[in-house]
Amino acid sequence: MRLPQPIWTRFLPTRTVLAMATLGPVGRRLPAPGTWGSVAGLFYFTVFFYPLGLWQSLGLSALGLYLAVALCGEAEFRIGRKDPGEVILDEFVAMPLCYLGWRSLLGPAPGWVVFLAGLALFRLFDIAKPFGIRRIQNLPGGWGVVLDDTAAALATCAVMHLARLIWLHH
Repeated sequence: MRLPQPIWTRFLPTRTVLAMATLGPVGRRLPAPGTWGSVAGLFYFTVFFYPLGLWQSLGLSALGLYLAVALCGEAEFRIGRKDPGEVILDEFVAMPLCYLGWRSLLGPAPGWVVFLAGLALFRLFDIAKPFGIRRIQNLPGGWGVVLDDTAAALATCAVMHLARLIWLHH
């Protein structure tokens, strides 16, 4: 199965593509850009996803992921490197997926613990790429750039919900 790279970004100026894919100066000027993109993604979750239900969160996430596939893939092409570190839109849009069903995670742990645990687990899974996540990164263009982060976020979500279940039944 071939996943076509969206082409509408080809018509955007390079400056615009790179500014969006790197979250402006965040990806280009700060050390550990993936971590800063993830922190920005946590704020993105807090501002836009916090009040939403599951289906609304999934819909908004799907839109964000599509835009990231298009922009990150185009940025990768224009920079001339596979999954360049300064491209952090992928971490940004994936972070809200760490917190799907987040209200049920509250109770055993306060909100700030849930947020920090999600951030820490996401960075661990994004860097270590366990559970076959490394293979996802090999998909072409923006698909590989974004879907490995998506898988890391979903793994984070699953681990947090599993930890909650273990905590409650212990």
